[in-house]
Amino acid sequence: MESGINKNAVAPGQELKAKRSYLSHLGPAFITSALVLGPGSLTLSSKIGAIYGMQLIWVLMVVVIFMMIFTEMSTRIGLAANESFIQVMKNKWGKPAAILIGFGAFLVTASFQAGNALGSGLAVSSIAGLSSTFWITSITLLGMALLFTKNFYKILERLMLGLVLVMLVSFAVTLILTKPSITDLFAGFVPIIPDGSLPLIIALTATSFSIVGACYQSYLVQEKGWTLKHKNSGMKETYLGIFILGFISLMIMLCAATILKPQGVVVNSVSEMGLALEPLYGNWATVLFMIGLFGASFSSLMGNATIGGTMLSDGLGMGSKLSSKAVKGFILLVMAFGSLIGIIFGSAPVNMIIFAQAITIVIVPFIAIALLVVANDEKIMGSLKNTLWKNIIGVTGLIVLILLAVNNIINIFFK
Repeated sequence: MESGINKNAVAPGQELKAKRSYLSHLGPAFITSALVLGPGSLTLSSKIGAIYGMQLIWVLMVVVIFMMIFTEMSTRIGLAANESFIQVMKNKWGKPAAILIGFGAFLVTASFQAGNALGSGLAVSSIAGLSSTFWITSITLLGMALLFTKNFYKILERLMLGLVLVMLVSFAVTLILTKPSITDLFAGFVPIIPDGSLPLIIALTATSFSIVGACYQSYLVQEKGWTLKHKNSGMKETYLGIFILGFISLMIMLCAATILKPQGVVVNSVSEMGLALEPLYGNWATVLFMIGLFGASFSSLMGNATIGGTMLSDGLGMGSKLSSKAVKGFILLVMAFGSLIGIIFGSAPVNMIIFAQAITIVIVPFIAIALLVVANDEKIMGSLKNTLWKNIIGVTGLIVLILLAVNNIINIFFK
């Protein structure tokens, strides 16, 4: 006799447990995507949309694929290696390689930290009033205070997840208001290079394809405590996190293409994008956009400093865990440096940007090569070693990075 009970049904308690289990696997790649998606990325997406409409969506798609592959590669390194990435490189290529990676990551993150501090301050200032200097100082002090919470990694993880959610909601509502053309959206996936667009394509690639951010994924995986048994869930989380990075950038590009391009408005900062909404949709739409900008800026302020501080400490052999006093000290240094530059100069000075580009020329391709070498080392990776297609995409991404480096060399030394 049938009991009438569906044996395949999932009990409410089991369903809740499954949801909690899934949520527990979110974190590392969402932190990576949040720290990469800063005010610089959003400004470029806005500018490209305002000038070229949806014609360069394909560039964003390609960049996201490269970022996915290198971040996933770094995830597997974090799962397979018994040491941090820099210590693995120290064992393979010696102490100079470890110091180069650590100092390089520190200098690059410190040089661009001013933009994150400014973006956070300007976003809150436009909503709440008072000077941006007041808010830059207050927000930096808040970030420093969070660093000394009992379990900084968990706080960082929850903060980044929350800020990503804030960005998704605020920019999605903005996108719904603007009602972009679906036909133009699909046309944007066809590769074309409009006249004069190459500098912006290069800038978008350099900003969104962050090898330093991808590399730090291995540290986040180890900080999270993942092991080989988390392989499948870790891969899914990585792809989802980086997809969201691209999706938010895409929403900004679509909004700019729909709102700004018809008006002939070219933005030089992402805050101008928010102000452009006000005549069309009222003050509340601007506020909503600025909340999203704050999410992007503050997540990058926290994440950028964490990368620079952790990797410098590790490069100097002083530890890589977020609980380490040396790591916290270097993170504080990056935060303080960025805020001071933002308050004193109002933006990163040209000489500092040139310096950061010069460091990037050396360090970014070097880290990309190191990631590929470690990911193909069977002694370290075992069954998690790179597959052929991942190597093909990875090497293609490396070639793109080398071309970007060559472009920087030409611009810095020969123009």
